[in-house]
Formats: sequence, C-alpha cells, structure tokens
Amino acid sequence: MSAVENGEYEYIVVGSGAGGGPLAANLAQRGHRVLLIEAGSDPESYLYQVPCFHAFSSEEKTMSWDFFVQHYSEREDRDSKYRKDRGGVFYPRAGTLGGCTAHNAMITLYPHESDWNHIADLTGDASWRADKMRQYFERLEQCTYIDRPPAGAKNPTGHGFDGWLQVSKVDPAMAVGDKQILETVMDAAVQSLLFGLPKFGKRWFSALWTFIKSRVQRILKHLDTGFDPNDARNLGSEGMSMLPLATGKGKRNGTREFIRRVQQKYPDRLIVRMNNLATRVLFDDDHRAIGVECLEGQHLYRADPNASDATPQPVKKEYRCTREVILAGGAFNTPQLLMLSGIGPKVHLEEKGIVCRVDRPGVGRNLQDRYEIGVISTMEKDFQILTGATFKPPVEGEEGDPCFQQWLQGGGVYTTNGAVAAVILRSKDERPDPDLFIFGMPGYFRGYYPGYSADIERSRNFFTWAILKAHTNNTNGEIRLRSNNPRETPEINFRYFEEGNDPNGEDLASVVNGVRFARRMNAHNDAIAEETVPGKDVTDEQLPQWVVDNAWGHHASCSCKMGKPDDPMAVVDSSFRVIGTKGLRIVDASVFPRIPGFFIVTPIYMISEKAADVIEAAARA
Repeated sequence: MSAVENGEYEYIVVGSGAGGGPLAANLAQRGHRVLLIEAGSDPESYLYQVPCFHAFSSEEKTMSWDFFVQHYSEREDRDSKYRKDRGGVFYPRAGTLGGCTAHNAMITLYPHESDWNHIADLTGDASWRADKMRQYFERLEQCTYIDRPPAGAKNPTGHGFDGWLQVSKVDPAMAVGDKQILETVMDAAVQSLLFGLPKFGKRWFSALWTFIKSRVQRILKHLDTGFDPNDARNLGSEGMSMLPLATGKGKRNGTREFIRRVQQKYPDRLIVRMNNLATRVLFDDDHRAIGVECLEGQHLYRADPNASDATPQPVKKEYRCTREVILAGGAFNTPQLLMLSGIGPKVHLEEKGIVCRVDRPGVGRNLQDRYEIGVISTMEKDFQILTGATFKPPVEGEEGDPCFQQWLQGGGVYTTNGAVAAVILRSKDERPDPDLFIFGMPGYFRGYYPGYSADIERSRNFFTWAILKAHTNNTNGEIRLRSNNPRETPEINFRYFEEGNDPNGEDLASVVNGVRFARRMNAHNDAIAEETVPGKDVTDEQLPQWVVDNAWGHHASCSCKMGKPDDPMAVVDSSFRVIGTKGLRIVDASVFPRIPGFFIVTPIYMISEKAADVIEAAARA
C-alpha cells in the first residue's frame, strides 16, 4: 500500500541540485504551488560553509553519495584510483539539499557561446542562441566584484547584480605574500603568452609577428576587463584568468540558500520533502505524468555511505500534481528514474523485468564528461599562506585555527576554494574555442579515490596544476540499470579514449598539450624542488599513455540529450519535454547534447532559469 498525498501541487520537481532547486524556487516565486523532492537531508557543518573545505564536504558521510564508475570496459585496474572491491573509480556526488552544489568547488564560469548556438542549430529553436541565453546569466548572478553600472547606462560586462547567486572572486592579494606562489603565478602568466609560439621555419617572421600582435591584443583586452572570464567582452579569450566563485562574505552560497529564502517567504508555495527517494514516475493511460512514487526514509540509496541492509523498512509514498513532473536528478539518476518508469531502450528494460511504456533508446546513452589530469610538484619550502592552517573545523569548545578565525571575519585563505591561478588556452590554434582550463592550487590532487580529500592537504609543500579539457569529442559513455531495484545504483561506463568515439584522438592530444604546458611552467620555476606527478621517469613520449591511465572527470552530463522529436536518440525536445510523454520534463545536466563550457554548474543554472520561463509560458497558454 502507498500513502497518497495530493496536496494540490501544480508541479513536482525531483532533485534539488543546480537544475531542480532554482527551478522549484522560481516557480514558487511566480505563484505556483511546488513540491520539491530530495532523497537526502540538509546537514550543514563547517565543511559545507567554508569554501576551502569543499573536498572534505564531498566525502562528508552525512550528505555524500559515493558512486564508483568505470572508465574502461577492459583493463580498468591500470588506473591506480581503481578500487576492485567497489568495481570502479570513485565519483563523488551529493545526496542532500542543493545536490552537488553543496560540495562543488564553486567555480562559476560562463560557458562558450558556441554551446548555446549548437543547441539552437540542432533543435531549430532560436531561443537557445547565445545572444538570448545571456539574459539568464544576468538574471541569476549577483556579481559582487565589480561596480554596478549607473542607472540607465549600458552594461557592456553582461554581469547581473540582482540575482539569487552571489559571485565573488579569489583575492589575488593572498598570493602576493607568498613568494613561491607569486613566482608560480608569474611563470604561468609568461608561459600563457608564449604558448603556441610558432617554430622558426620558412615563414617564421610573419608567423612570429602575427603571434606577438595577437598576444598583445589579448593582454590589453584583459587589462581593460580585469582578467574576468565572465565579462561579455572576454568570451573566447585566452590567457591568465581570475576565478569567479559562488561565495558570499566568504561562505559558500548556492541552490540551498535560494531554496531556503523562498521557503521562508512562501511557505505555502514551496514544499520540500527530504529523505524521499523517487522510485518511478506515475502516468495515466495517456502517457501523462501525474505524480511520483517515493520511498521515504534515511540512507535508502546504495550510493549513500550509510546505507545498510539493516535500514528500517521505508514508507512508500505517492505524490500527485495537476500540471507537470520535472526530473532533475542529474546525469546518473535521471536516466535511472526514467528507465525504472518504463521510458528507455525497450530490450534493456524488458531484460530487467520492466514494462516499456515509451521506447527511447537514447536514455542513458551519449554520456559525456571532461578529461582532467593533475601535474604535481614538490616545492622547496612550505607555503607561507598555509601557515597555521589545519584544514579542520573546530570541535565543540575550541576556537579553531588562525585561518578559521580569519574566515569567521570574512577573510583569509579559507574564503577561497584553494585555487590561486588559472589559465585559459586553446590546445591548438585552429580550435574555434579555448578548450583548456588550467588552474593551480597548493595541495596534492591527482583525482578522486576514497580518502582523497585528506591527501590534498597532507603536506604544505605540494602544488598541483589541474588540467581540464573542455568540449571533449567522446560521446560513447553509457548508463544502464543493474536491476529494477530503485535503491541500487546504475552501471556507469564512460568508455575513455580508445573505447570512445574520438577516432582521431583529438581529446587525448589536447590533454597531453595541457600537461606539456604545465611542465613548461614548472621548468621555469625555481621554487620547485621536483615534479612528483607524473614524475621525471615519465618522458614526454610516454605522456599519452600516462594520461590514458590516470585521467578522471567529475562533470557527468548529456545522458538524456536534447534534440528534435524525430531523432531516435533524443530524449527531450528544446522545451525540456520528454519525447513520447505528456506533462514530463527534464531540467538538469543530462539534457545537454554535448558537454558545455569548462565548469558545468553555470550552464545548468542558466537552463534552469530558461526552463522556468518555458514552463510558465506553457501554464499561461
């Protein structure tokens, strides 16, 4: 038996992350009665609040969901991060209010304009063009690091100042007081100007002069706009970049805070049910979504590190709505919920004992991610800016370390996410958009594995250049059900590199170029004692294999891709509607046809804002 709750909800949103949380809050602000379903709860320790503790928050057992994914179908154990007992590589997610915005690194970067234009071209829907999508960034952003233009004046920056998401920047003054970091940043600046320097050959002078002019133009442009990658005048630019962060007064802010503000203002419109694991979408005979079935209880999903067979028997609940159900569980859980509801590849569903309601072979396919890799150096001395930092919140009755005391006053190293420098580059000059984002941070970071967060700060004399490859070509990843048990995690295989569908190896070549750039920066840095990872034993010729064996990602997306209704692999149309159903939409990372930008959270925030407009227009029609 299920306990049925009608509640006269107009909309049910499943998932409170970057897509679902803002959407639910926006719909409630517009006068609609919305039920927001979240599988986790909302613990809020200092690990959540303090930006510099974000790695620890991703392993905080009260709110983490620990997925283990495959990078390859064969020879998976060549990656040292592989855990045989878990059948994959650790992929931290969050089961809590705010979803993964509760533990992400808070980097808030506007995506490439080509990301939006690609969707417009693919779907034939001009509302997705870049010149129309910028409004959603301006609407959600509350930029705190530049002055608001005077009333009536033009806003050439494209920044927003009245949105729900506060965005600040890393204070560069913190690096100035540390000689080793200052030297590292300066080397990065020089090498970013030299990257791509033409080799001397037949037309070397012309090539060199063209190169110099382009770099000078970039310098002048950046000086005028403060090295701000979110300034509308900087889109597509290369070179040194500042780091915009979703922080306010030194604290993390995001989806959770937005939900709470709207809840407080409109308690009868935005109703949140936590500890509710959605198990299937409910339909009428016309394939119209009319509600969601859930299991109510704590630690029900197997990704929860506290999940146990001894968990008390959950209560089955049914929630009904009058307008629409919107799925926002993310790239892993949304396709899983669709398939559990009978929407997906018919043969696969029947193999798992699920009656196929709508045969959509694209559900769980097209899974994409970025490739990331870390180049780690041992420094000659400990970093001065980390003096006194324990990277631990105080226990009850203690004041905390000096850096924590600074954080309480809104300052110091703990107000940052740890990164001190960033460079944006094209991996090769002919690329239409920059595709490498390389950021440096004091600490040891070689990817995700259980206990990685403690290793990041295990010593005060490591420095990591993290190389992130945008616009990857590989779309061969896949999500499939292990069983028809909704408490079980799905099988996830990204099929990296040679198992992917990037036949020319462009992704791998780009990542290797990023590693070479990081090595060039380090080669000029006298503050470095030695390269630790990959280490001097890995030669330049061996770098491709080292990347293949050690790369990772953490921006899963595209597993329910958007497209035209006549595309058999499309799952949603350009209005987020699940093809073949009525009253059912998806608004999360899974709907992108290709992975956007550098960091995926900002594009998700933007499509959430757009979805609110689309859904509101449908309600008024």
